[in-house]
Amino acid sequence: MGVTPKIAPSMLSSDFANLASEAKRMLDFGADWLHMDIMDGHFVPNLTIGAPVIESLRKHTKAYLDCHLLVTNPIDYVEPLGKAGASGFTFHVEVSKENWQELIQKIKLKGMRPGVALKPGTPIEEVYPLINSEHPVEMVLVMTVEPGFGGQKFMPEMMEKVRMLRNKYPSLDIEVDGGLGPSTIDVAASAGANCIVAGSSVFGAPEPAAAISLMRKSVLENQEKC
Repeated sequence: MGVTPKIAPSMLSSDFANLASEAKRMLDFGADWLHMDIMDGHFVPNLTIGAPVIESLRKHTKAYLDCHLLVTNPIDYVEPLGKAGASGFTFHVEVSKENWQELIQKIKLKGMRPGVALKPGTPIEEVYPLINSEHPVEMVLVMTVEPGFGGQKFMPEMMEKVRMLRNKYPSLDIEVDGGLGPSTIDVAASAGANCIVAGSSVFGAPEPAAAISLMRKSVLENQEKC
């Protein structure tokens, strides 16, 4: 398929009082990316972190900071997150139907990698124009739970979206987020997901390194079958 596995522990499940050491711990355990959920308390009910926390964490790590913007007005976050040192900027299609072209260009101008996310109730067809654009997104995040809080149950019916994306775009980075872990990874990887966000299944594991390794192995094995 021409895509590589990226395992991204969700820092929403980490100890926020020790974010730098938690980030280092995950990277030492084999994480490829660190997934940062930025929630505004409006697009989703939860309120988490913003650019100041990304800026503080960036001083302690060179890791790829995979920022998922669960916010109503993502365009307002581009400049501060670019300055803070975010690596990826994934916005929701549901709130960017009017300005996604401008948004993608601004994200790229600030040196970040643009991605688009969609909630479980949003049809996959809504992201196609953003992938086919002259200035395309470089990743699609398929939410496999209703976003807002960690620890929810994986929704296997979302895998049809992943399959449709993978069949249409063989070299696209496809990320899944919500309820991913050793018991659900094979379903996601066989559908075509290669970027795996995992929170409680990594942070709560007796051996987080083994959980990360198992998920990477599943993605690699399923790619070989394609």
